[in-house]
Amino acid sequence: MESATKEPNKFLRFLNSKKVVPYIFVAPFIISFLILSLYPAIKAIIMSFQSVLPGQITFIGLDNYSRVFNPTFYKALSNTTIYVILTVIILVAIPILLSVLLDSKFTKNKTIFRASLFIPALTSTIVAGMIFRLMFGETDTAAANQILNWLGFDPVNWRYNAWSGMFLMVLLCSWRWMGVNILYFLAALQNVPKELYEAAEIDGATMFQKFRFVTLPFLKPVTIFVSTISIINGFRMFEESFVFWTAGSPGNIGLTVVGYLYQQGIQQNDMGFGAAIGVVLMLIILVISFVQLILTGAFKRED
Repeated sequence: MESATKEPNKFLRFLNSKKVVPYIFVAPFIISFLILSLYPAIKAIIMSFQSVLPGQITFIGLDNYSRVFNPTFYKALSNTTIYVILTVIILVAIPILLSVLLDSKFTKNKTIFRASLFIPALTSTIVAGMIFRLMFGETDTAAANQILNWLGFDPVNWRYNAWSGMFLMVLLCSWRWMGVNILYFLAALQNVPKELYEAAEIDGATMFQKFRFVTLPFLKPVTIFVSTISIINGFRMFEESFVFWTAGSPGNIGLTVVGYLYQQGIQQNDMGFGAAIGVVLMLIILVISFVQLILTGAFKRED
């Protein structure tokens, strides 16, 4: 009886030991990563070398990859690249300025502003996209065209022009994620020592000089993080395009790489070709993210 009591106590001490507890806490993440990320990625890589038909799977080597680089893929990649550039600029520069403004001692009701800015992130992309489609409709009575008429401009067919279609996708993305990025920068601003601002004021620094030489250096790690996730999310964007052009955009003006993957892999039932597109996209994201981290000095060792 005594030995049976000691065994559970010994097992509990083992679980509570410093060597085991960290692995217990990270185990859910590791298991979910292996099952939901790593395993599907490996299967997709294998599938990219196959011709996948109902009840028939055959290895075809690099045939799927030889088909990837075609005019439609280049159009999708061009649209995605422009989208990434615009969203990264908007979702990094503007949140920095707004976070500094919200953190200012002159701003009143900071909590209300922070909460209201975060609400769009809680909204479904499909629901928000449908509202945007109504606001930016092609009729003269749509909200956006009414504003243009009031300003003296002609109505715009928002979803049927290349520039306006890109504007809609970037606007929807910026509206959703602006508040989240502002919160990131607001959290980073709390780590800036107030003594540095006081010293800068004593030295006669202007507001712009304090922002450039005090605020921005402390925001660099968060800026790298936000720009990196913005690049990754931009290249894997799908919903912002799909919600505006469910049946496909005219002239592929709203086609993205993930949209092309969905079109070929799901709608055309060519899973092997779709997997090859996904693998190429994964390599593009890895290369661009790696180069971006090198250029921003993320890998440099700080003394």
